Amino acid sequence: MELLDAREKRVRNQKKLLKEFSSPLICFTMNIAGPVKISRGIKRAFDYGVAELDRMLYGQILFKKTEYLKSGPVAYFSVNSSASFIKKVCINIEDSCPLGRLFDMDVIDAQGNKLERPFQRRCIICNKEGRSCAAGRLHSVMELQKVTNNIIENHFIEADCLYFSNLCKESLIDEVYTTPKPGLVDRLNNGSHTDMNVDTFIKSANALQSYFKECVKTGIETKNESPDHTFQILRKLGLLAEKEMYLATDGVNTHKGIIYSLGIISGAIGRLWTLENPFPDTETLLRESSLMVKESVRKDFTNINSSTAGGRLYLSNGEMGVRGEASLGFPTVANIALPVYKKAVMNGKNKNDAGIEALLHLIASIYDSALYNRGGEKGVEYAQKYASELLSHEYITTEDIVLMDKAFIERNLSPGGSADLLAIMYFLSELESKRTSYNKE
Repeated sequence: MELLDAREKRVRNQKKLLKEFSSPLICFTMNIAGPVKISRGIKRAFDYGVAELDRMLYGQILFKKTEYLKSGPVAYFSVNSSASFIKKVCINIEDSCPLGRLFDMDVIDAQGNKLERPFQRRCIICNKEGRSCAAGRLHSVMELQKVTNNIIENHFIEADCLYFSNLCKESLIDEVYTTPKPGLVDRLNNGSHTDMNVDTFIKSANALQSYFKECVKTGIETKNESPDHTFQILRKLGLLAEKEMYLATDGVNTHKGIIYSLGIISGAIGRLWTLENPFPDTETLLRESSLMVKESVRKDFTNINSSTAGGRLYLSNGEMGVRGEASLGFPTVANIALPVYKKAVMNGKNKNDAGIEALLHLIASIYDSALYNRGGEKGVEYAQKYASELLSHEYITTEDIVLMDKAFIERNLSPGGSADLLAIMYFLSELESKRTSYNKE
């Protein structure tokens, strides 16, 4: 009865809109088998269809209304164009990807006549003419539901992997664009570096996007395996990504640390991903990241030697660098940088200045292996003390940071580890915003 009532209501709405706008009309619904006609997954699929109509009919939409009913979602579009053109647009959307097989975009001309397709749609299970399958009830509701769920899930796995990988790339660009930064490459200068600039970082970030996408996919594909199993695959992907980075930068190490850390976080996102809840909260995400690397980090530091910078640092003073930070779930980002950044933004600072404040807190708080590699213990102590003293001031000006930058350059210091954590902070901040907006929808 609810479905019949909904159908009658759609007819009434169609007549009303045709009379009000005297223009062709789209009535968009979903082809969903079974009693459950609305869910977060179905809503995501429907919203994608609505967005495609918005995009394809940009500037021609006179009226739009969407409803999320128990009987299924429905959208009405009154469009200032010919009905034949609108029908072509709708057929193009319906046929452009597997998800479109679930869209039912009826087009009604200004006189109230429904336009038919030039050819029948195919069954989503056997690919035969759909009407014959439906009329003969050749497939069970359970079969149809399973295929429908797979179509929706596969579409959003691809879409979300692309979203997360782009967010990783943008976070790396946000980090290098943050200006001024002491001793680091930014838009003002190259800091303590002679072999890289902003353009080098942009090239590296672009080259690494596909790597981050593979990390998320790996997490999704191995979510039923142990966390360590996922990490071992990511580690191999990371070695390939390093080669891509060096190829893009002519041999310059711009993001070796972030390949490790943000690769882990990307894999953890995949392990936590579901169609209904694709954007994990920060606490859960970082806990999963920790679980993925704990065993590997334990083994690494049990058999460590002095052949690497990380090994020498650990053997000299017990500092574990980014691997230690990852094994603990990036506590410096979660407990220091992110709260500082969010508070600064809430108090009116723009993204750049809030990022600088978060970076200062990171420099003051962590034992940065990049500083150690350039300046030893004294270099780390100098940077930590300088940042702490600056943070004790009531106000920090841009000139204060510029002077700090000059002092770091004179001493050849560059807090690269802190910069990596800043990029992770940008990533988590944007992810939190995405999760919040998604949960409000």
